[in-house]
Amino acid sequence: MKCIRFNPDATVWVAKQRILCSLNQSLKDVLNYGLFQPASDGRDGKFLDEERLLREYPQPTGKGIPSLEFRYKKRVYRQTNLDEKQLAKLHTKTNLKKCMDHIQHRSVEKIVKMLDRGLDPNFHDLETGETPLTLAAQLDDPVEMIKALRNGGAHLDFRAKDGMTALHKAARTRNLLALKTLLELGASPDYKDSYGLTPLYHTAVVGGDPCCCELLLHEHAAVSCKDENGWHEIHQACRYGHVQHLEHLLFYGADMGAQNASGNTALHVCALYNQVSELACTPHPP
Repeated sequence: MKCIRFNPDATVWVAKQRILCSLNQSLKDVLNYGLFQPASDGRDGKFLDEERLLREYPQPTGKGIPSLEFRYKKRVYRQTNLDEKQLAKLHTKTNLKKCMDHIQHRSVEKIVKMLDRGLDPNFHDLETGETPLTLAAQLDDPVEMIKALRNGGAHLDFRAKDGMTALHKAARTRNLLALKTLLELGASPDYKDSYGLTPLYHTAVVGGDPCCCELLLHEHAAVSCKDENGWHEIHQACRYGHVQHLEHLLFYGADMGAQNASGNTALHVCALYNQVSELACTPHPP
């Protein structure tokens, strides 16, 4: 047991990083650990959403110092009389594979039945590394499947083996419907992947329909994410020639003077990659 004092004005993600830095041992699938608030005062127990501020979660009013548990993210069951043996039988490799097949074939009713029986949708497919929710986020017409998985206990910030959340996958596949649905269900536009990159950053890389980029910005996605080489979203938009993405980023406050690790601004990147159209729409310094 460790005692760590957190800044209530920091995000749950920041608190989680502090905990990870304090551990003496490495954890498997570490990004899918989270802070759990046990049931108290008539409230159900729940995992704290990573991009919300700690102060947004009311602490128990009982005696003693309020505490949180650090544990691997699993479905939070509301039932008190769970049959552990029945649950174990439900989570065999065969059934988990069946679950992924049902999602792939958009069999919402079959998924709902499995979830109603107690299936925990927070797991990785052995072949692809996807989770049920990250797979659903890449489907055409994914709305009902995403809602069914969320209602059945899928965590919006549970990551696939490659470190991406369902929101990242939707951004990477330019799936506007999936993005809208996940955001409406409470997903944060600022979830981080295993490299610390946001869905907005990925839209600047993959391009395509700029509506995905605009939607994330409209939902207050932070504009300042950078990779290990110091490249911001605008550097990537300029590198790949995504003019409309660049326009949206600039409209929502992207810093044209931001430099990458080599000291290059977005204008330098435009010149280096011969992106004339970006140079034309980029405001030049006086």
